[in-house]
Amino acid sequence: MIRLVSFAALAAAAAFVSPVAAQARGASYYTATPAAAPAAASYVTRNTIWSCSGGICTADKAADRADFVCQRIAKSVGKLESFTAGGAALDAEALAKCNAKAK
Repeated sequence: MIRLVSFAALAAAAAFVSPVAAQARGASYYTATPAAAPAAASYVTRNTIWSCSGGICTADKAADRADFVCQRIAKSVGKLESFTAGGAALDAEALAKCNAKAK
């Protein structure tokens, strides 16, 4: 009985910290705001899964640097008005470099 309760507690904890659960709670690491509405509801760029809704695309943290992640989503959705990583927005120069890769 104790093992069953321990397993249930462990399963609940794992569900709470999983990337899917984090995304559901709105805890995305990256936020990209395309200049034009994205054509699709989701994109996959290298190792990042993006969800787009209401003109904003969000994704969980990836292993790559933020500037590379920005360039990849810009290549998929087009020019970005803004891009944030971990709550920190790219400055104008970094955003311009990112948008140079836009489709």
